[in-house]
Amino acid sequence: MLADVCAGKTEATPQHAILDSAGIKYYAESTRRGTYAHASAEIFWQRRYCFLRDHGYIMRPRYEPEWKPSWIGTGIHPAYCEDSVMLLDNELVAIKRFRTDSQEQHIIQFLSTLEDEKKHAVPVYAILPDPFDPQLALMVMPFLRPCDEPDFSTIGDAVEFIDQITEGLVFLHSHRIAHRDIAFANIMMDAKPLYPNGYHPVRLHCSEDLLQESTPLPRAGRSIRYYYVDFGLSIKFPEGAPPYAVGDVGRDAEVPELSPDVPYDAFKVDIFALGNLFRKKFEQRFNSMEFLLRLIEPMTRRQPETRPTAEQVLVEWQSTRAELNESLFRWRLGPKSEPAIERMFNDTVAVALEGIYRLRKLVGT
Repeated sequence: MLADVCAGKTEATPQHAILDSAGIKYYAESTRRGTYAHASAEIFWQRRYCFLRDHGYIMRPRYEPEWKPSWIGTGIHPAYCEDSVMLLDNELVAIKRFRTDSQEQHIIQFLSTLEDEKKHAVPVYAILPDPFDPQLALMVMPFLRPCDEPDFSTIGDAVEFIDQITEGLVFLHSHRIAHRDIAFANIMMDAKPLYPNGYHPVRLHCSEDLLQESTPLPRAGRSIRYYYVDFGLSIKFPEGAPPYAVGDVGRDAEVPELSPDVPYDAFKVDIFALGNLFRKKFEQRFNSMEFLLRLIEPMTRRQPETRPTAEQVLVEWQSTRAELNESLFRWRLGPKSEPAIERMFNDTVAVALEGIYRLRKLVGT
């Protein structure tokens, strides 16, 4: 468990976190006025503090029933205080509330029974009944980080992401599950290999105690696992049943067939949304990603019946990937918006690094 950094630890606090006399007075008055009082969403979790603690999950001190601001009298800025985390055997976890009358619980429980490396769906450690509302449940998951935080650095980073997410969609569809809300925000990663010393779960650029900046390692050469999350709109179709749904829902409003009352093929919606993600997040933003057009064009056709299946997308991607030169994977992802002079400089550095890589490989170091 991470300690509250304001509780008698000013001797270890960096200078930038310590207030001068005017700051102490200002934040004491702000605290008195209620600036740091619990928000309504926080009160929900504060009420469940003891329940979760009894199940082995310790939330940050701010959620304790008798919480009092710990920075009072310490001279430390409030922004650098109150940090603990939810823990499962000393592991940072996330807990999500959801309605029990949705398909989400059934889909998550079904996926949890499947052991397969191709399953890129968020793992679930436990589902707990809500202690106060029988229509709610609490889902305990590993704490994951947005898939583009930090940014993808190389073409190889993007290729690995596409490998996993395409494979994961084939897995879902093979088990008759349509996600229906594919977007960057609903794809996350286990970033522990990038941050061996951890990071703060809210201020992602800070260390766990908020006192230092957290700096990621490169993705290349590290086992990053990507996951689909948020199955709140998902549907698991019975075997043999047509995969039709209604509802103009989901983060991607560009899917042409979405309708509140006209049924559409939910699997084909997933195909369009994933192809649109590849287009917007990679092909349109970065240089040297034209090879994705072989996927994007058929995946984003306006007529759903002309789009490929997830399995066909994977086959086409594997064929495309096999044709790429291995050295391309180490090439940096250069933004198309990058000024010409900056691009020339960065490309020169990239060429130099590639030369060093080839030299080391040649001499066996």
